[in-house]
Amino acid sequence: MKKALSFAICFFISMVIYSCQNEGDIEFGRYYTDGAIVYQSHCQNCHGDKGEGLGDLIPPLTDSAYLRSKKNALACGVKNGISGKITISGKLYDDQMPANNISPIEIAQALTYIGNSFGNKLGLINGDEVNSELEHCGSESH
Repeated sequence: MKKALSFAICFFISMVIYSCQNEGDIEFGRYYTDGAIVYQSHCQNCHGDKGEGLGDLIPPLTDSAYLRSKKNALACGVKNGISGKITISGKLYDDQMPANNISPIEIAQALTYIGNSFGNKLGLINGDEVNSELEHCGSESH
């Protein structure tokens, strides 16, 4: 009986908390949570579990200013890879990030996770934004 009562109380509290969130918060939570899984599967091996990168070889994902300035090009970079010189946190990197064969929704989820982890605060990057960006890959300077 006590277990059932405890469960009912926990369920009620959970429902109250959940109902207090607006739709945007719920959507962000879904993207962020799913993005953590995508990051672990496709990005963490190179960029590290804390986005710290790998020394002089792989850049960190902790430079909010860089991410914010490239926000409209991030999806193309994830999908098609990145080559050439880039400067992140004042450090020059000149290696190649391979293309990723992941869906646009997975890109949006990963970017939402990266953009709101490791000290970053970029907010939600949704599937519509990613699809729009992917349509323009190569047609603009990224």
